[in-house]
Amino acid sequence: MDTWSATIMLFLIMDPLGNLPVFMSVLKTIEPKRRRVILVRELVFALIILLIFLFSGQAVLDFLNVRQETVSIAGGIILFLIALKMIFPPQSGNALGLAVGEEPFLVPLAIPMIAGPSTLAALILIANQAPDRMTDWTIALGAAWVISAIILLFSEVFHRLLGERGLTAMERLMGMILVMISIQMFLDGVSHYFQHASGAIQ
Repeated sequence: MDTWSATIMLFLIMDPLGNLPVFMSVLKTIEPKRRRVILVRELVFALIILLIFLFSGQAVLDFLNVRQETVSIAGGIILFLIALKMIFPPQSGNALGLAVGEEPFLVPLAIPMIAGPSTLAALILIANQAPDRMTDWTIALGAAWVISAIILLFSEVFHRLLGERGLTAMERLMGMILVMISIQMFLDGVSHYFQHASGAIQ
């Protein structure tokens, strides 16, 4: 995999366009002047976490004796719960369970919406495949993060274009898609777990 391919892959996994409704839902009760500050802060936190996982993610998982399929299963469950709240939002607050006016901190914007389980697992995977090309992977991650950050920072433009009803419809549509993605992540994790188990028995 070259740097360009890795950038495209990481950008698609980060899915900033798909995450727009979630970000708008979380930030819609925050004062407009604070939204950009919060968004920049969460993007920076996410980048730091992504870099940490790129360079030491596998070592952390090995230390905790946690396999990659466990990360996939846990990520699938978390995304499934988030998706259900997007499809069936609570009467108060927003789809992520924050009280009205409450500022998000790390969760849920930085983790898992930007630095999600799929992105972290992908970083561990490419780092393991070619550990001698960490500079290339760092450039790929940085490029994907910059493109995602630009899209999210201009979320207000999408808000004006789509309006509240359009964003609500997109949020529920992406909730449905997230349900499918989360179930696939869960099934992939379970499948890999049983493959490891059957291989150990043999």
